[in-house]
Amino acid sequence: MESAAPALTGAMATGSVAGLLTDLLAAAGWLGAHWYLLAMAAAAATAAGEAVVRRYAARASSQRMALELVASRHFEPATEEIFRHGLQLARASTALPWWAPRRARTVQIRLRADGTAPLRYRIEGPASSERLLAITAFGPDVTVTKAQPITDKRRKHTVRAEFVLRGNPVAPLRAVPLEPDPIQPLVDAVSDLDAELGDLAEIRLDIQQAPRWALRLRRRQLLAAARQTAYKHAQRSSRWLRQGAGGRDTVLGHLREQLTERTAGAASAPRLFVAPAPRQAAEAQALGKLAEDDQLVRVQLLVVCSANQEGRAQARLAQVHAALDVFAGRSRWAIRGWRLGPWRVGAGHWLYRSSFERRWDLGQCQPPRANWVRMEELTGLLKPPTRHCRLPLLAADVPSFVLGDPQLLLQGTYRSPDGRERLVATYADETFFEVGVGKAGGGKTERALAQAIAWAHAGGGLMFVDPHRDSWPRAMTFLAHDDLMPRITLVDLNGLGPNPHVSSWNPLGMQHGRAPHEVVEAITDAYASALGWDDTTAPRAITILTAALAVLIAVNAAACRAARPEDQATLFHMRALVTDPAFRSAALAIAEDSINEETRSWWRTVFPTLPPDACAVILNPMVRLASNPITHAFLGQPVGNYDIRTAMDSRTIMWVCPGGSGPTDRLLTALLARDLLRAVRSRRDLPEDQRVPFRPYFDELITLTGSAPETIAAMFEDFRKYRVHVHGMTQLLARLPAAVRLSLIQNASTLATTAGSKSAIGPVTAEWGDNPSAEQVATMERFSHYISMNVRGRRIGPMKVRGPHLDTLFAAQARPQQAPALEQAALTNAGALPLAELTEHATDQLRRVTDFLAEHAPTASRVQPSKGYE
Repeated sequence: MESAAPALTGAMATGSVAGLLTDLLAAAGWLGAHWYLLAMAAAAATAAGEAVVRRYAARASSQRMALELVASRHFEPATEEIFRHGLQLARASTALPWWAPRRARTVQIRLRADGTAPLRYRIEGPASSERLLAITAFGPDVTVTKAQPITDKRRKHTVRAEFVLRGNPVAPLRAVPLEPDPIQPLVDAVSDLDAELGDLAEIRLDIQQAPRWALRLRRRQLLAAARQTAYKHAQRSSRWLRQGAGGRDTVLGHLREQLTERTAGAASAPRLFVAPAPRQAAEAQALGKLAEDDQLVRVQLLVVCSANQEGRAQARLAQVHAALDVFAGRSRWAIRGWRLGPWRVGAGHWLYRSSFERRWDLGQCQPPRANWVRMEELTGLLKPPTRHCRLPLLAADVPSFVLGDPQLLLQGTYRSPDGRERLVATYADETFFEVGVGKAGGGKTERALAQAIAWAHAGGGLMFVDPHRDSWPRAMTFLAHDDLMPRITLVDLNGLGPNPHVSSWNPLGMQHGRAPHEVVEAITDAYASALGWDDTTAPRAITILTAALAVLIAVNAAACRAARPEDQATLFHMRALVTDPAFRSAALAIAEDSINEETRSWWRTVFPTLPPDACAVILNPMVRLASNPITHAFLGQPVGNYDIRTAMDSRTIMWVCPGGSGPTDRLLTALLARDLLRAVRSRRDLPEDQRVPFRPYFDELITLTGSAPETIAAMFEDFRKYRVHVHGMTQLLARLPAAVRLSLIQNASTLATTAGSKSAIGPVTAEWGDNPSAEQVATMERFSHYISMNVRGRRIGPMKVRGPHLDTLFAAQARPQQAPALEQAALTNAGALPLAELTEHATDQLRRVTDFLAEHAPTASRVQPSKGYE
């Protein structure tokens, strides 16, 4: 009985095992017969898990932020700065709650071109990473601002692409240098984008830190693949060796061996053949860039191109794909999918579109298995465009010129990278001062003329000062319009023809109610500037001139009060004032109540003590002015028609041709320049919104500044406040006085240069950081310009434009048959009269002034001058 118990227990155990095996076999058979149930359960579990993951991923992705990075035009980061920025991005991708799925843990770089900017650079990531990413490693050269969500209009045609790394899976992408900018091919790919046609191109690079288990799994896969490849190579080598050793692996070889043995008559020992062992795969070689853990990330590269015209989106995607070839080495970016004849099954196909759209809309990252990269491989994409990147000029950057628009100021013709040309302009209200430099005949005057003519047709007022008068015949054809003729005046002091018509101007005229002290100051400063006077070299001359001007202006004010403006004194009556005691006595008697006590005391006590030749220094320039019949006629009239303040306020189009560049002409030019400065400053009596914009154009600044350097410099410093904007042209900046040159460069809203010698244009290119260099500018074609300008507060350029040509640009406005009528109207508007008539009137003016003094001076003064005044 005791021996039977173990046997029974063993039998029961054997029966249990057999039953278990039978059950298992039955279950396996049932599952084999009903495999579809198992597949359905697995599919349901997978779908449920995916739904849960998507739900939580969408929840995590909803809390995102966007930053826009705008680089300055001098942005030039070091490789270390870019690398640190990449580390920030990788760290920011993990700033999510613990429950967030892996696909939501990403930071996205968005490169977008939609016509509003050449290439906008944005970073999007978890909202909790904003503080980390807002402090960029690039420093002050990159401005980081919080960006608003982008809402796109629906386009008719859209293509999508996802890129995957092809080639050697462990080989790095090509190391692209930072100069030229690695983004340049992408910028060029979207440079011809047309916003009016709905063109859009956007590249999104997602960066994700992968878990260590995923990296270990990928390494095992790569090592297994390397071993399998080594085994296949060993088998192939073995076959080659056997064939080379006698061909025993073939039937013919075996028969040949048997025949040889029979012939020899003796059985030979069988040959032993040892197959080569598979070469051990080197781990470092097999893993490549995946051998080290540092700075290794997974990336997802998505591209969308849209347009409203068929074919443009596909062409844009091809351009972007070609641009990514700059990173191609043993590994390269390729479009994910497969092709069957003319059909491509990829991100845009209905099978994969929903997955693509979900990742695109939510900013999620599910990269292909091969998309492992090291941070240094992404150097070219981890930064905004640098100073080494040539950015195209878009319509949104610089407005296109429209003739007749008073808000625009013509600049030139810009040729885009795709060959299209358009006239570009700046906004008139922010183009304060403009400087054009270049050699003679290079096109700077032609460009200024085109700008001035367009401004005139838009209703603006201007003054074109041209000492040589060449610009007037050139512009006359395009200004000969009936609506412009009443606004155009010509002040020509060149004296062309046998009896030229000359306008008139009395710098001492008081019929317009000007402040006497301002007129005295303007004329005195003009003399001092033209003759090189200052308080050190000529204090007595300045004092005599100031005192004499105060008396003559007081006499003119009295004449205007008596309603006799035709009896006003001119500059040429200064000789009578200082040399004729009777004239001086009567003038001082009339001016007694208008001049201050200091001036009256000077005439009583100081003037009588002066030596006889003391006044020669102020009379000699007057003699030179009077000896020229043109200037004598122009300045010798009591009531002049030239009034720059009225011209500014009435939008007059004025051409002023002062003549040559001799001493007499320099003095006249200085008087005109200083009067312009006085008139502009007098606009302070108007509210700012009532000051009419006015644009003086100064051709040949070298000639003009030789007469009044400090005055011209003050114009470039002060006129902006009074809505008067100066445009200056010169061949050489170096020949300008230092004060003028510094004011020009400092305040120029627009700086342009044509071709010229490297030494001449070097100061201009130096302002641009020698980009372009002086060598590039010096070899430009005629009528080409490099130009930098301000548009909406941003510095644009320097960029290359072609200067406008009047015959082409204004062909529709040309009226050559009306040019003679325009010249006659311009002279009439300027009050020009025949030279002989004006000369006669100027010669007789001393008598009229003397008669006025005799009639209005006190009786004692008329009989005998006061002893103190002599």
